Amino acid sequence: MRILFASSEVHPFSKTGGLADMVGALAKAAARAGHEVGVVSPLYRGIRERFPAVRRVEWHLELPLGGQRVGGELWAFSPESRLTFYFVGQPGFFDRNGLYNERGVDYGDNAERFFFFSKAVVHLARYLPLQPEILHVNDWQTGVVPLLVRHQQQVEAWSTVPAVVFTIHNLAYQGWFAPQKFELLNVSPAFWSDVEHHGGLNCMKVGIALADVLTTVSPRYAREVLTPEYGEGLDWLLRQRQARFFGILNGVDYDEWKTTDNPHLKYPYSIRNLSGKARNKAALQEELGLPVRPNAPLFATISRLTEQKGISIELAALEEMLHSDIQFVLLGSGEPHFERAFLELAARFPQKAAVRLGYDTPLSHRIEAGSDFYLMPSKFEPCGLNQMFSLRYGTIPIVRAVGGLADTVVDAAENPTCPTGIKFHSFSAAALVKAMRKALAIFADPNLLMFYRRNGMRMDFSWERTVREYEAVYSKAKEHG
Repeated sequence: MRILFASSEVHPFSKTGGLADMVGALAKAAARAGHEVGVVSPLYRGIRERFPAVRRVEWHLELPLGGQRVGGELWAFSPESRLTFYFVGQPGFFDRNGLYNERGVDYGDNAERFFFFSKAVVHLARYLPLQPEILHVNDWQTGVVPLLVRHQQQVEAWSTVPAVVFTIHNLAYQGWFAPQKFELLNVSPAFWSDVEHHGGLNCMKVGIALADVLTTVSPRYAREVLTPEYGEGLDWLLRQRQARFFGILNGVDYDEWKTTDNPHLKYPYSIRNLSGKARNKAALQEELGLPVRPNAPLFATISRLTEQKGISIELAALEEMLHSDIQFVLLGSGEPHFERAFLELAARFPQKAAVRLGYDTPLSHRIEAGSDFYLMPSKFEPCGLNQMFSLRYGTIPIVRAVGGLADTVVDAAENPTCPTGIKFHSFSAAALVKAMRKALAIFADPNLLMFYRRNGMRMDFSWERTVREYEAVYSKAKEHG
């Protein structure tokens, strides 16, 4: 097939979360499976400097945006056969410090920025030599693409209209804008009913209503969002489209997330020889200023610091558990009050807790490799990747049984012959403390600890499996398109 992906971020060029990982890895895996693949993303600040192979294409964009026309450039990079990344350059929109916001405040012109980007996506889908059969768009930033495709079909002949697949990565972020922003789309007023939600313009709603096929990033989350509890006010629409809605678990790029030949790890190790994991633990403790203690279980979190990630109950649980003989490390950033709370925790327990604010890819690998247990107490979790990284690194995940966490981690209560982690259900600090105490019991038994680690390292969440599921969805989309 000929597939064009569109995403507001894509690894390794730009990233704030799992969306970037998913699009970059799926595109690469689809190309290696024999498909012709293109990926369109904005040309953010720093991409050209970090990736000098990205070159400008002789292609000028000039697109309507309300009452004005906005120009742009096209840049491209082909890292391997059948795979090309395209970057939409518009310095006024994308040459900024952040992708969507700065210091936690969204850019005031995000509607203009991502409507322009979405129009560029549709323009490229129509005129690129690739001529895609499938246009796979992701999250609210490209939610208006299905509408723009339909508009193009109405106003001009388009002989090779692609089928549109829309993937929901996190239903909580919907791209809601004031109704006046509708005029930026330059489409018929008849489309207003497709975008309107509680009086405003909702980009997520548009994608759900008008795409040929919908997907989300785990089977469990696909069921959860059909309910009022997890549906974020759009469960009614998802239930209407349930026959064309599929949950496909994200994969892991094992070319990057590996315990051997990994440039970020000082000591390689494998399922056959785990001795390097203990050495990575000691190196991590030393790097972060913790006492080097092999007999102290080391818990870790790498996360955005938001309520969705269960940070409030994690902080409360750590207040109790750090009085035990454990250590804890955090790498992340997010809501300022959570950042302050973790810094204060580390200041009160300097021999037991280490906190690094921000995101650091090499350090994230070292934390995954050096930790014994990984905490992921999410309030909701569409898929989650760090629990899958942890399994491959022999680090036992402790997760709340929601979304992709429930789909990827096996508790001993579910399968005592092959447990890979610890699950809890109630969204409470008490439930997390109970799970962490189970972890202490596992850690105290070296044979049981090794049993869990090896079970987890055998799990296979490779993208090759995931691509086959997407191929089936793409075929369904072509039937409906």
